[in-house]
Amino acid sequence: MQDNKDRISLTRRAAVKLGMGGALAFGATTLVPFTARAAGMGDEYETDSGKIAIHPVQHASFVMKAPGEGGETVIYNDPVGGAALFADYPRPDLILITHEHGDHFSVETLEALVGEGTRLLTNPAVFGKLPDGLKAKASSIANGESATIAGIPIEAVPAYNITEDRRKYHPQGRDNGYVLTIGGKRVYIAGDTEDTPEMRAQKDILVAFVPMNLPFTMDVEQAASAIKAFKPAYVYPYHYKGSDPVALASRVGGDSKVVQGPWYG
Repeated sequence: MQDNKDRISLTRRAAVKLGMGGALAFGATTLVPFTARAAGMGDEYETDSGKIAIHPVQHASFVMKAPGEGGETVIYNDPVGGAALFADYPRPDLILITHEHGDHFSVETLEALVGEGTRLLTNPAVFGKLPDGLKAKASSIANGESATIAGIPIEAVPAYNITEDRRKYHPQGRDNGYVLTIGGKRVYIAGDTEDTPEMRAQKDILVAFVPMNLPFTMDVEQAASAIKAFKPAYVYPYHYKGSDPVALASRVGGDSKVVQGPWYG
């Protein structure tokens, strides 16, 4: 477990308001820090098949343990930065890759992490960049397509920029977000995107991961507007270096709890 300085950065006034209860309240909105969870347990969410546990790692990389076909399924999302960052977690059963940028896709890290039974699910552009050894373990799905791995249905949601001068970063039709249905609950990993119609149209999301940084994704106001539109029960701002999750929590409204993860040291 990381030191407190590696987990959440609040203003002095906000830290005082946080107090012993572990949650910072903005009217009906709550910012829940990862530090309020038990050591090593991650954040846990109930499904009809058992608990989902979420472990933020860094930037856009996280580990999710979920009930799947045959028992616990360990899922890594966009693992980069070297295998040492993931040394405290079991080897993955499934690795999701949203797109080809270096803060989401690293062949070196993937080759160090995959095990005998690891499967990869990528967008077509990343699939085409995989070396043969990884490609043999991989499947690709494009926007609007779906797959089932370890008994978990996975939908590919378009992830792209809609602001004119940002479209060069994530052109429409190339990159994926993902929606996983686990024990009757839906988890939405948005990938690098703005507040697209496809994001705003999501329904019945238990947990969402929403990016928030300029110029590559969106600003705080866009992210808050999108979250208010699709109303996930819990939302993790991630991929937000340089942006303020406390400011996001103050704008989201009462339908969603904003969860702060230890994404940056």
